[in-house]
Parts: sequence; C-alpha cells; structure tokens
Amino acid sequence: MTEIDKLKYALQQFASLSAEDFELSAAYWKHKTYKKGEFYNVHRNICKDLGFVTSGTFRSYTVNEETGEEKNVFLYSSHGFLVTFKSFINQIPCDYHTQALTDATIVYINIIDLLSLYRQSHQWETFGRLLAQEAFNVTMTRLEGFLFKSPEQRYLDLIHDHPDIFNNVPLYHISSYLGIQGPSLSRIRKRLSRK
Repeated sequence: MTEIDKLKYALQQFASLSAEDFELSAAYWKHKTYKKGEFYNVHRNICKDLGFVTSGTFRSYTVNEETGEEKNVFLYSSHGFLVTFKSFINQIPCDYHTQALTDATIVYINIIDLLSLYRQSHQWETFGRLLAQEAFNVTMTRLEGFLFKSPEQRYLDLIHDHPDIFNNVPLYHISSYLGIQGPSLSRIRKRLSRK
C-alpha cells in the first residue's frame, strides 16, 4: 500500500471522503521524510501544514526555560494526523516543538490548500469539523487523564492508542508523556506483566 493509499483509506474511514472527494485534494499533498530528531515544527513558529504520519512517531513537547527540562505533551503515530492544532487553525506561533522520535515519513497539506478544499466541498468541510473535534477530544483526554486517572490507567491508555510505542521510543520519553519518573514506569510495567 502506497503512502497516498494509506492516506486515502484513513480519510475515508475518518470522514467518509469518497474517491471523488479525495481527487479534489490529490495535487495538494506532498511527501516528506524525517530523520530521528528532526523537527516538524518548532516553538514560536506558525504551523502551516497538516501532516498524516505514514510511518514513525513524533512528539510535541515544551521546555522549561529555567531548568531546560523537556515535557512531552502529545504523541503522533503511524496512520494519525500530525498538527499543532491551535497554531494551525489560528495561524499563531506554536506553544510546542514537534519532533520526530524515530525516522518517519508523512504526507502533508498546506493550510491554504486545505481552506480551498473546505470552500469547494461539503465533505472536506465535514473533515475540518471532525478534525477539530478529534483535536479537542485528544486534548481533553490528556487533561482528564492527569486529573482523574492513575499513572497505571494512563499507561494502559497509551498502549491502546500507540501499540508500537515501546518498540520504537526510549522509556524516558514515555515517562515524560505519562507525567511520571522512570522508576515508576518500570514498576507499572513489572506489575502489569504479572497479571
């Protein structure tokens, strides 16, 4: 399956976009490859592209200016959309760095082209609404996870949402994303392996 085929299938599943709807967008999508450590977007830059990850994993993170400590905020895996949504929809500077945690490939579309599709097609407008809902749900799930769930429950959610994460990403990035220290993550993994 080619990268464009993966994208087409994902858009059909996500927003019921037909082959004709997709054809409207075909000329707008571009391909990009990232080496581990390369940036998709950096803090204070405006996110101008919506990406779709065809392989690899990315993270969005903040840096404490006083201590230099990094905190992972969002993870993006294969077959998911890659965007710092607030920056993208408002075209304002981004609050995060977004970086490839592994070698990765994406296909992406510029916001100007996406807005043009919204004007041309009701189905593409529906896609935009569903994308906004998804971004809201991801953000609220992260927030509520820290408010209402134990670290173990957050760990199980992570495995559900990113099943290959432990094969590809160092444990210290996973600990940061879960909001716990490395030894706590080791204890959770050991406890769950006994069940």
